[in-house]
Amino acid sequence: MEDFLSPEVILNNLEISENMTAVEFGCGAGIFVIALAKRIKQGRVYGLDVQEEKLSVLKSKALVEKLINIITIHCDLEAKDGSTLARDSADIVLIPNVLFQSENKYAIINEGKRILKQGGQLLIIDWQKSSLLAPKQGIVSPDEIKKIAREAELIFKKEFSAGGHHFALLFSK
Repeated sequence: MEDFLSPEVILNNLEISENMTAVEFGCGAGIFVIALAKRIKQGRVYGLDVQEEKLSVLKSKALVEKLINIITIHCDLEAKDGSTLARDSADIVLIPNVLFQSENKYAIINEGKRILKQGGQLLIIDWQKSSLLAPKQGIVSPDEIKKIAREAELIFKKEFSAGGHHFALLFSK
């Protein structure tokens, strides 16, 4: 399983300080939210998801881990201003394993850009087409994501492996 997503290894590719604001789109049970909250002790970490059950699981994990800097938001990221967060409010936006299941990839990336502060970091993680575990539908290539990000006027910083089944693309505003 170490070949799968490792939040700690992936987050080492970001510049993170204790007083930042970070947001995870489609957080599910919150593996990245929890890892970020442990690093951003003086800041805030938002976990956003369309499924309330997932947010409930995340809240329980945060309580068990005694992490008081996590805020969950039930929302539709494909809607206009879908995150409900303020423009230019986040230092880091993570979009892990969301785009492959999204009808409107442009809306999600543009919402990430909208809430990202100038100079902030936007990290997209998604399935490699070559992975045997990858879903059969909706996979988006790194080049397709770079094209959408370019259209959103995001600056490409680097691409790296996010385990044996995923790629990661880092952008800034």
